[in-house]
Amino acid sequence: MKPSFEFAAGLEPWESKPNVYFLQVPSDVGASVKEIPTPPRGFGSIAVEVTIGTTTWNTSIFPISSEGDSFFLPVKMAVRRAEGLELGDVAEVTIQLV
Repeated sequence: MKPSFEFAAGLEPWESKPNVYFLQVPSDVGASVKEIPTPPRGFGSIAVEVTIGTTTWNTSIFPISSEGDSFFLPVKMAVRRAEGLELGDVAEVTIQLV
């Protein structure tokens, strides 16, 4: 089983696409993720299984080039609705590398 990481982050809009929301993976978690060998993927993304509340889904985290070890985690509308998340809400997140 691959490692998992827990963190809390606020839901933010994507600047160029305000209907797309994401959570920023903290740099300490991102640094730990980067230390684990993963198969190469487009845009430097890393495949993860995410759990927020009672919702679990598979997606990818993407590096934030201006933030060093940080990644962003897109949060689709179905998850936001299921968990009652709105802009600015803080979510408790578990990511597991897949």
